[in-house]
Order: sequence, then C-alpha cells, then structure tokens
Amino acid sequence: MSEFQETTTQAAAPRWVGLAIAALGATSLLAIGIGWSALNQGKATEQSVQTSIKQQTDALLQRLAKTDDENQQLQSDLKVVTNKLNVTQEELDRARKITKSSVVAYNKKLSEVNTQLGTKANIEDVNKLSGDVTGVKNDLDETKGKLDRATGDMGVMSGLIARNHDDLDELKRRGDRNYFEFTIQRAKTPQHVGPVAIALNKTDSKKSKYTITVLADDKSIEKKDRTAGEPVQFYVKGTGRNSPFEIVVFDVNKNQITGYLSTPKSAGAATAATNTSGQ
Repeated sequence: MSEFQETTTQAAAPRWVGLAIAALGATSLLAIGIGWSALNQGKATEQSVQTSIKQQTDALLQRLAKTDDENQQLQSDLKVVTNKLNVTQEELDRARKITKSSVVAYNKKLSEVNTQLGTKANIEDVNKLSGDVTGVKNDLDETKGKLDRATGDMGVMSGLIARNHDDLDELKRRGDRNYFEFTIQRAKTPQHVGPVAIALNKTDSKKSKYTITVLADDKSIEKKDRTAGEPVQFYVKGTGRNSPFEIVVFDVNKNQITGYLSTPKSAGAATAATNTSGQ
C-alpha cells in the first residue's frame, strides 16, 4: 500500500468513529426522553386512578351513611308501630274481660228467670218475652205521661185529650171515640170537619187564644177566646148530656189553628152522612 492510501485510511477512521459515537449519543438521549415521558405518563395515570378510587370510596361512604340513617328511621317507625299494637292489644284484652263479665251476669239473670218461670225456656223465648214486656210497659208509661183528662168549657169531664198529632194517633188506636184532625185557615167560608163546619174568626198566637164559630144542627155556636189545649164542648142532636162533641186545638198561629174534633161513637152514622154531603 502506498503512503498516500495509508494516510487517507487513517484520516477516514477517526471520522467514522466520531459519527458512530454521535449516533450512539443521540440514541441514548432519545431513549432517555422516551423513558422520562413514559414515567410522567405513568405518574399521571396513577394519580387519575387514585382520584377515581377516592371518588368511588367517598360515594360508597355516603351511601353507607344514608343507608344507616334510613335503617335508624325504619327502626324508629317500627318501634312506634309496635307501641301502638301493644296499646291496641291492651284495649282488646280489656274489652274481652268486660264482655266476659257481661256474659256471666247475663247468664246469671237468665238462670234466675228460668227458675222463677219454672220452665226450660230457651234464650230466644226469654229475650222475646222480656222485650215484649218492656215495650208494653214503656208504651203504657209514655201514654200515661202524654194523655190526661180535663173539664171542658161546659163543665163536663172530658175523656182523654191529645196535645199533638202523635197523641191523637194513640187516641185513634184506642177507638173510644171518632176523631177528625183539622187545620183551619181564617176565611169567610166555614170548613167542614166531620159532621160539623167550623169558621175561624180571630187568633192571638202570643196568648194561644182563638175564637171560632161552629155550625151544627142548623145552629151557629160561637166559642170566644178559647185557649189551646182546652176541650171546647157543644151538643148536637142524638147525643147524651154526658157525651158532647169536643174540639181541642194544638197550635194557634197568626191566621190558622190546628187540632181535632172528637165525637161519640153514637154519632158515627151521622158523621158518615155529613162527610159524604160535604165532599
């Protein structure tokens, strides 16, 4: 090899080595950059994962706290319901005791009744008998309190008189006399009531007084300043001295009166005939 070629070879060798070293250094720097970037990215990912875990943990803790509050509320409600059920149970027990004692007392009374009657009457018969007796007694007491007797304006002792519509129904059921209920207005024309006609002349509602004219047997009979509840008496042909016709007024209003006419049973035929002609 010539001296020139050797010099050229020696000069080229250091330049190749330098290029190799430079390339190696660049590669190292690139690897270091890539590694640093990967490290930073890993740290960011780790922080993101930790943040997500923390959020999920907080949410779970909140749900657990809420569930605990709901459980406490449910336990409180359950306690209230339990207390109420206990009170109801006490009331039921008390009611059962009262019912039991009432049944015992009733059976004792029933046994006494059966002994007194000397029969083996069943419960239904005894209850029916007791109800009938009580009902009759109550009816008698009530009727006795409502109905009474009074002396009429002609000095004759009246029969039982009624004070209202219900009392009059009771008298009708008794059937001792004929009864004709009426409501009469003030008018020029008399109003037919049973076998007679009655005209209302004047009223004084404050004092419960009234004045009427009765038309019977072709006669005009004035009854002046009579009082509600007072038996107003008069006679017609065919009736005895102790059996007059009677008018009893319940209510006295401004321009009308309400009451009834009572006639003896012996006047039944005449009553029917007069009612037919009046209609």
